[in-house]
Amino acid sequence: MKPLLSPDYRPSDKETFMNPVQVEYFRQKLLAWKSELLRESGETLSHLQEESLSEPDLADRASLETDRSLELRTRDRERKLIQKIDEALGRIEDGSYGYCEETGEPISLKRLEARPIATLSLEAQERHERMERTHRDD
Repeated sequence: MKPLLSPDYRPSDKETFMNPVQVEYFRQKLLAWKSELLRESGETLSHLQEESLSEPDLADRASLETDRSLELRTRDRERKLIQKIDEALGRIEDGSYGYCEETGEPISLKRLEARPIATLSLEAQERHERMERTHRDD
């Protein structure tokens, strides 16, 4: 059974890390985010179906095609984000949510609040980015 959350609940460092209430908070946060992305995606699809590329003016048609391309790229990024949300929900189910994949240490609540799909602690993420920059320059 999932714990009930009060509408004003926010995770705190004073609580046991990833206790059932915190886990439920992040689960609901992820589900709400996913729902919002899916709703926006549906709106985009209906908008694209309504739009016509048969604009007589070439400049108008080019502008419309550019807008459409940008919107599709945005939706593709959101599709990838939905996949990461699903992976985070999977980590909630298997009990590994909130812990760094690299070190096993807890990811700070501030980081999870800002990026609930985070898989690395801030320190591990910074190390990873430094390594990426170093190898990219080679």
